[in-house]
Amino acid sequence: MDVLFLSGSAELGGAERSLLDIMSSLRLARPSWRLHLVTPADGPLVHDARAIGATAAALPFGPALARLGEPMAGGGADLAHLVLRAARTAGPVAAYARRLRGRLRTIAPDVIHTHGLKAHLFAAWVNPGRARVLWHLHDYVGRRPTSAVVLRRSIHRCAGIIANSHSVADDARAALGDAVPVTPILNGIDLARYTPEGPRLDLDRGVRRGDGRALTAGTLRVGLLGTFGRWKGHATFLQACARLSPDLRVHGYIIGAPLYATDASQYTLDELKAYATSLGIADRVTFTGYLPQADRALRALDIVVHASTEPEPFGLVIAEAMACGRPVIVADAGGAREIVRPDIDAVTHPPGDAASLAVRIGELAGDPARRSRLGRAARAAAVQRFDRTRLAADLVPVYEGLLAAEAAA
Repeated sequence: MDVLFLSGSAELGGAERSLLDIMSSLRLARPSWRLHLVTPADGPLVHDARAIGATAAALPFGPALARLGEPMAGGGADLAHLVLRAARTAGPVAAYARRLRGRLRTIAPDVIHTHGLKAHLFAAWVNPGRARVLWHLHDYVGRRPTSAVVLRRSIHRCAGIIANSHSVADDARAALGDAVPVTPILNGIDLARYTPEGPRLDLDRGVRRGDGRALTAGTLRVGLLGTFGRWKGHATFLQACARLSPDLRVHGYIIGAPLYATDASQYTLDELKAYATSLGIADRVTFTGYLPQADRALRALDIVVHASTEPEPFGLVIAEAMACGRPVIVADAGGAREIVRPDIDAVTHPPGDAASLAVRIGELAGDPARRSRLGRAARAAAVQRFDRTRLAADLVPVYEGLLAAEAAA
């Protein structure tokens, strides 16, 4: 079987890391299958896919098309502005569609497995052959109303939908109807890489803290790892850090960067640094920038914070931190709620509630025995729930079912 993965990004956010886990699982389970990847830029996803054994190539969007996108409801440009910008990119859209159609004709895949809104739409409308198009949803369609309308009008050209949690699957059915089957398949991770033991990054190396001083012995490292999406809770995390007593030996870390090109969807590093300064905690928070070795970064933290202010579709960093045996504080909503057991293998707090988050950080900071218990339970839960080797077992029947339906039609 030939499977082509079409990604809307070549960076390594959660969706792209999940895509690599899928490809790795398929390569192991179906070594004779031919796996292909097309991305809109030459980024780390291309390099890592080739290392797995897939053919991978960049087919650039171009700047105007790369920036086009709809932030979540309430998070950016209004509908009129979005429509105007879309009209202005008609030329780049048409040019990219022609190039993609040519690439698809050359590869002639059996299945086109798409990741990202632009990938979903392009695959649906430029598919030149009888390939079955499978949309993989890593986010809530209902939170982007204009995108939901466009997807509904395109769904007759899609053969099936994968959702990364039951929460996302329910949202997809509500937003898109029941024209095609929606199958929830939870993300997996590499349990051989994400382990409690192993190398740890020096999170302060090469980064000058606000006051220039080294951390005192015994200081706990509490961090949030993720892209700079405006709903990922960086502001909430900083507010919580500001609420902690300066006498509490806790130092905060924001690990990540604005990875995507879409307008209005992310903070800049300067914005977050300015906000930390306005809260009076510039000397109590370190911004590390993007760190490609996420496992080593997570092992360097004593407490991992997930602070998304909107329901999290899945929460890959939660699973990765759990696999690393770290106590995790999780915003209790969406798909994240499905993957943890409160007070057993994680601690939860209401999304967007900085006061509650500060209390949870303070509680764990003062209770090393509880941190240890949570970390051990988190690792055990990750081994049971998130082993990526199961992804092929979940996906292969979906692929084969799509082809069987095509053959019977």
